[in-house]
Amino acid sequence: MENDKNIFFFRFEDLRIYNKALEYVNWVYANTQPFPDPMRLCLTNRFIGAAQAIAINISEGSSRGKAQFIYYLKMAKSSIRECIVYTSVAGKLGFLSESSVEDSRNALIEMTKMIGALIASLQRNVKPEDKTDDDFEDNVNLNTEIV
Repeated sequence: MENDKNIFFFRFEDLRIYNKALEYVNWVYANTQPFPDPMRLCLTNRFIGAAQAIAINISEGSSRGKAQFIYYLKMAKSSIRECIVYTSVAGKLGFLSESSVEDSRNALIEMTKMIGALIASLQRNVKPEDKTDDDFEDNVNLNTEIV
C-alpha cells in the first residue's frame, strides 16, 4: 500500500539543505554540458565533484553525533567555496553567462546560509562531552598562544 506522504528511510533526505544541494548538482550538470571538450576533463569534472561533495558531506555527517555532523557540514561549506571558484573560472573563460554565474553564486550563498543556521542550531545543543578537538580549534582565538 502506497502512502501519499513521502517518508524517507534516511534522515538526511528530509533536510531542505540536502535537497537544495541535489538541485545544485543538477544545475551544475546541465550548465557544464556545453563546455568545450578539453574543459570537460578538468574544470567540468572537478566542478561536478565539488557540487556532489556538498550533498555527500551532508548525508555522511547526518549519521554521526552532533559534533561530527557539524564537522561534515563545515566540509560541505568548503565544497561550496570550491564551487564558487569553479563558477568564477567558468564565467571568466566565457563558459557561463553572467546570468548563470549569478544563479550559481545565489544558490551557493543560500546553501551557505542554510548550513550556517543548521550548524548554529546543532552547536546550541552539543553537550561538552560530545565536543571534539576540531570544535576546540574552531573556538580558539588566533591571537592566543597555546602552551
